[in-house]
Amino acid sequence: MEKQAHELYEYARRRIRQKKVLYFHFVFFIIGSLFMFVANDLLEYGLPAQWYKWGITIWLFIFIFHFIKVYLLDRFMNKNWEREQIDRLVEKQKNRLRQLESKTEADFEKNNL
Repeated sequence: MEKQAHELYEYARRRIRQKKVLYFHFVFFIIGSLFMFVANDLLEYGLPAQWYKWGITIWLFIFIFHFIKVYLLDRFMNKNWEREQIDRLVEKQKNRLRQLESKTEADFEKNNL
C-alpha cells in the first residue's frame, strides 16, 4: 500500500508543478504582451508595422497548447491510462498465444492419429 500512496503523492506533486508552470506562463504572457504593446505603440519601436499583434497572437496559441496539454492530455493520458493500455495489449497477446497453443495441440493430435 505504501508504494501506491507514494505513486499518488508523486502524481499529485507533478500535476501541481504542471499547473504552477502554466500559471507562471500566463503571468509571463500578460506581462510580455503589455511590454510588446508598449514597445510598439507607445515607444514606436518597429513602426509603421504593428508587429506586437502577431507576437501576442502567436504567443497566445502557444499558451493555448500548453493549457490543453496540462488540463486535457495529461489528465487522460497519464500513468493509469498507460497501464490500462499495456494490460489490454498483454491480455490480447496471451489470448493469441492460447489460440495458437490450442491449434497446435489439435494439429498434433490430428497428425498422430
